[in-house]
Amino acid sequence: MVKFLELKKITDKYSSEIHEAVAKVIDSGWYLQGEAVASFETNYSRYIGTDYCIGVGNGLDALIWIFRAYIELGVMKKEDEIIVPANTFIATILAITENGLVPVLVEPSITTYQIDENRIEAAITEKTRAIMVVHLYGQCAYTEGIRVLCDKYQLKLIEDNAQAHGCKFGNKRTGSLGDAAGHSFYPGKNLGALGDAGAVTTNDQKLAETIRSLANYGSSQKYVFQFTGRNSRLDEIQAAVLDVKLKHLEDDIRLRKEVARYYVEQIVNPLITTPCVVDWDAHVFHIFPVRCSRRNELQAYLEENGIQTTIHYPIPPHKQKCYKEWNNLSLPITEQIHREELSLPMSPCLSKEEVSYTVEKLNQFS
Repeated sequence: MVKFLELKKITDKYSSEIHEAVAKVIDSGWYLQGEAVASFETNYSRYIGTDYCIGVGNGLDALIWIFRAYIELGVMKKEDEIIVPANTFIATILAITENGLVPVLVEPSITTYQIDENRIEAAITEKTRAIMVVHLYGQCAYTEGIRVLCDKYQLKLIEDNAQAHGCKFGNKRTGSLGDAAGHSFYPGKNLGALGDAGAVTTNDQKLAETIRSLANYGSSQKYVFQFTGRNSRLDEIQAAVLDVKLKHLEDDIRLRKEVARYYVEQIVNPLITTPCVVDWDAHVFHIFPVRCSRRNELQAYLEENGIQTTIHYPIPPHKQKCYKEWNNLSLPITEQIHREELSLPMSPCLSKEEVSYTVEKLNQFS
């Protein structure tokens, strides 16, 4: 069986370091808002290239707090519009609607699967306050054209960096390209914790202070509450694990790229479309998506041959029951991607034999 993702294998690579880091936290007797969180926040902000990093409970909360903080600071108000790619995980959309803001769905490029910059300006109205880019599958969604639009219309640029730890645009990492970015450290991510965890990165001191307060019950001083916040804090054990894995992230990305390059160069089946890689140096290959008009048949065939795959994602946000008011929208490019996408096994622990076998079976599919 070629597994889609073996988390235990990834954790085992750094097992002794992780056990040592966790034991240190346990022995310290300090389990929240301590040295481990402070260390990871410092190291991760340095890695991303921002002045501030605020650890929070999970990636969804990271995005929610960005919008909530902008509302508290008077930059946004309820019913304001946020431009967002139509093909994304539901969390991206939930963060907007959770704050009473209005998502404006924009189609992606069929080749890169990232938001199509040429479609954005037509979606901008007097109510638009931000463009939210999602670095989907580990490829950079940012473009100079999007920055020009943000400057022209005085819009905030927010990054959903949940799938793109280590991804780059030029010499800068995603997560440092806009005004603020949300990061998920769900266990399956390139930089994954041993449970839920997330962070916000930004260069805006006031925004950072507001988010830190909101995620701590709305308090920056014990028993004094400036905001009606929630409890969404990164804990010491998860921070300690992430600090260990952060040291090895670049090597893990290198291994992912080796798998991806083999896939791209060796998959030659005309029924299967491999992803368009805009910049091999920048892409971090959290997911390796292929497209096939007979996607379900292909998935069943691979399963029969001992190869696990998954779908990112079978139902687009505008077709979900939770957003039934959008169910009649026609977004043909998004719908095509969600109808045809299949994610192949991808991890820094895949063997050459597993990758070769996967490609062999893909090329035999007919």
